[in-house]
Amino acid sequence: MLESLLRPHKPDILDCISHLSSDEVFTPPAIVNEMLDRLPGHLWVNPNTRFLDPCSKSGVFLREIAKRLMAGLASEIRDVTTRREHIYKNMLFGIALTELTSLVSRRSLYYSKDPTNKNSVVQFPDLNGNVFFQRGHHVYENRKCKYCRLPEGSLDRGEHLENYAYWFIHS
Repeated sequence: MLESLLRPHKPDILDCISHLSSDEVFTPPAIVNEMLDRLPGHLWVNPNTRFLDPCSKSGVFLREIAKRLMAGLASEIRDVTTRREHIYKNMLFGIALTELTSLVSRRSLYYSKDPTNKNSVVQFPDLNGNVFFQRGHHVYENRKCKYCRLPEGSLDRGEHLENYAYWFIHS
């Protein structure tokens, strides 16, 4: 008992974020790993597998998948740098729902919100890396958005705030 009290506690920031009250729900890493445990084991050793998180918020799914692939592909791609480059550039993809969640996801996955800089776990040629965000717009007909039925004007908050017009729905 005393040993566990003296051991330094290193909380996962994504565990902390998952408990915040918000209109977006972040999945805790422990739940993500329970879900990933249910996938077939051959996925983690196949360098041709691709993973998409279509509603990336914290990046925890992609981060935990990356960990499993780094271990699973160790015998297939022996060089750590080559393996990391392959996994991050060819196997992991995300679509973020908001600009903020795109930045959080990139920070979790690449260790940097800017995957073009030297602090990123791998460098990409553009600021998105493989975690994409595109601002959507409501299209109104008869005073309601024709895609999500939101009343006209209810989210007219300017370009700097989220309008909840997710591009994959509103296009």
